[in-house]
Amino acid sequence: MLSGSALQPSAHALSQDQEDSHSPRATRVMRDYDEVTAFLGEWGPFQRLIFFLLSSSIIPNGFNGISVVFLAGIPEHHCRVPAGANLSSEWRNHSIPLQLQDGREVPRQCQRYRLAALANFSAMGLVPGRDVNLSQVELEPCLDGWEYSQDTYLSTIVTEWDLVCEDDWKAPLTTSLFFVGVLIGSFISGQLSDKFGRKNVLFVTMGMQTGFSFLQIFSTSFEMFSVLFVLVGMGQISNYVAAFVLGTEILGKSIRIIFSTLGVCIFYAIGYMLLPLFAYFIREWRMLLLALTLPGLLCFPLWWVIPESPRWLLSQGRLEEAEAIIRKAAKINGIVGPQIIFDPMELQDLNSRKQHSHSILDLFRTPNIRTITIMSIILWMTISVGYFGLSLDTPNLHGDNYLNCFLAAVIEVPAYIIAWLLLRYLPRRYSMSASLFLGGSVLLCIQLVPPGAYDRFLPYILMGSLTVLTAILTLFLPESYGIPLPDTIDDMLRVKGIKYRQSPSRNNNNSRILKEGEERHTVLKTTAF
Repeated sequence: MLSGSALQPSAHALSQDQEDSHSPRATRVMRDYDEVTAFLGEWGPFQRLIFFLLSSSIIPNGFNGISVVFLAGIPEHHCRVPAGANLSSEWRNHSIPLQLQDGREVPRQCQRYRLAALANFSAMGLVPGRDVNLSQVELEPCLDGWEYSQDTYLSTIVTEWDLVCEDDWKAPLTTSLFFVGVLIGSFISGQLSDKFGRKNVLFVTMGMQTGFSFLQIFSTSFEMFSVLFVLVGMGQISNYVAAFVLGTEILGKSIRIIFSTLGVCIFYAIGYMLLPLFAYFIREWRMLLLALTLPGLLCFPLWWVIPESPRWLLSQGRLEEAEAIIRKAAKINGIVGPQIIFDPMELQDLNSRKQHSHSILDLFRTPNIRTITIMSIILWMTISVGYFGLSLDTPNLHGDNYLNCFLAAVIEVPAYIIAWLLLRYLPRRYSMSASLFLGGSVLLCIQLVPPGAYDRFLPYILMGSLTVLTAILTLFLPESYGIPLPDTIDDMLRVKGIKYRQSPSRNNNNSRILKEGEERHTVLKTTAF
């Protein structure tokens, strides 16, 4: 006779089997995973090890996500006047026209007085401003390049390849291309981890992020740097998603919220905080990139410590490997596991039945799922625009660039703690809507801070408006607090957005009824064996 824990199906699986006789029993194994592995406990040495190792692997992501702030920093600059120009020291000092900026006169960045005319004035012994009205002198572009201030940066990709004036669009393009890579990685990372495993994708994409960042150090052109940055972006988001999924699948229910907020997110913030510290002491962009790349190498030995997701192995029919990982975890926790953890009969069913295959298109096939998918996409797009828009804008704030970046990272820590408390104790829709509404309102109020040009407020007005609108949209998402999460596409068909009003008490009552039926089913099945 097999053990009850190995045989006992979940209540939801019973109802699913009644509704769809073609549903594979492998799904039943996956739904019963928490109960079958409950003997491990929630917070033993094994879980703590996985928690901190996976969270630590996120630290390099904090570097790469915002590193372009310093790698593509734009120092003060003006046209270069070659040493061979036949100008007196006085005319050389007046060769760059001045303009008013933030209440002070600064040299123009993209124009100079025509040197041929200045050379004639100098040869004639004329004095600038007294004998010659400089406003009447013809201007010309920076034909000999630029001189860059080294007060903030010794070098950046901007100073390396003169990405200013007519080419000033190239530095923002570099940032945009990084996020193109992030977009591509977001689409393919889930598909790859479903096919090849969470652990494999985690370390391969970690290698992409580290390897291509290292190759960027040897970039010989803006184009080479930008193409590599796309690949870095793909690796950065893909290993973040893989680590996130791997952790939530290995850790127990009570630890998943902590892992996804105080674990992954805070360690990302730690990497973000370290970025301005590295940049402050390393002002040359190639050496800075090298320093930001090396910590990624420390993550590769984790291959021999972090296991594959047993849940994913079960979904692939690799029951023996999944059970070996669980038994190793039990040994680390000092626990003796049951003789049989997973029912071998379930593996036979898995091999004998054809599994349903799904693609990303299934998220748009039915009106209900399509609505939730589109709303979720809008939500994530708005949050990403607001978060990265503010993070990447720190060099434009008044004050020290390094201090501004560090403070932007530090403020994330209390934000994640608040998020954890909200997720733990309050309904998710209202918590998220309130947070977005507050953030959007603050962005809209920035325009009230005097002075500054009106066009500088336009991005904040846009981000604030989108955030407030998304806060309203969030109220139409289905509530998940205290409610079982859907596991399959079929489950999602029964989720009704704002109409989904199942209360926790009602859910508990339904669970009790199904539990009774589940126990009767277990007795019958055990008797059959």
